[in-house]
Amino acid sequence: MIQAIEYASCCVYSPAGTGDVCRRSRLLRSLLKSGNSNFLLQYAWRVRRQAAGGPPLAGFFRDTDVLVPVPGCAPCAAQRLCTAEHLAFALVSAGLGASAWPGLHRVHAVPKSATAPPGSRPTVDLHYESFSIEQIPASPTGIILIDDVVTKGRTLLAAASRLHEAFPRAQIRAFALLRTMGLTPGIAQFWEPCKGQIRWSSGDAHRSP
Repeated sequence: MIQAIEYASCCVYSPAGTGDVCRRSRLLRSLLKSGNSNFLLQYAWRVRRQAAGGPPLAGFFRDTDVLVPVPGCAPCAAQRLCTAEHLAFALVSAGLGASAWPGLHRVHAVPKSATAPPGSRPTVDLHYESFSIEQIPASPTGIILIDDVVTKGRTLLAAASRLHEAFPRAQIRAFALLRTMGLTPGIAQFWEPCKGQIRWSSGDAHRSP
C-alpha cells in the first residue's frame, strides 16, 4: 500500500451539522451527485480560478497531468458516466490537466460508505481488490485521481496504490471537490480550499486536514 499521497479539496461538507452553511453544503453535495454537466463545469472553472490565484492550490494541477476519475461503488453500466468522470472531464474543459482518462474500473461492488453502518464500511484493502486498470500506450508522468467527495481517504489511497502498480514512475496525487467534516456541529463557510495528505497508518487511511 502507498504510504501517503498529497490531496487537495475546495469545499467542506457537513453531513449532520446545523445552520445555513451546513444545509448549503448538503445541497452542494446533492447537486454534485446529480452529475449535471453545467453545474460541474461552473465549479470546475471556480477551481481553476482558485488554482491560478495562489496558495493553497497554486501549482497543484499541471499541464501534463492525466486526470483519472475514481469509479463509484459499483461497476458502471456501459455508456454511463459516474460523477467523478463528469467532474474530471469538466476540469479538463476548464483547462486543468492534459486529459481525462477513465481507465480505473470496479470489477465488483463495495458497500457505500455513506450508508454502511459504522464498523462495516469498506476497508482500503477491499477497495483495492475491487479495482482494475486498463492498459494505455504511454505511461503518464503525473496522475491526479479525481473524486467528488473524500471522507477518510480510503478509496483514494486504494486507487492510488492500484495505479502505482501499473505506473510506478508516475507522481500520483488526488483531488476531491468536497471533503467531509464528520460530526462537526457547524461550519463557517463551505468554500474553503486546502491541500493536505492522506496517509496509511495503523492499518487504515487517515486524512489531514
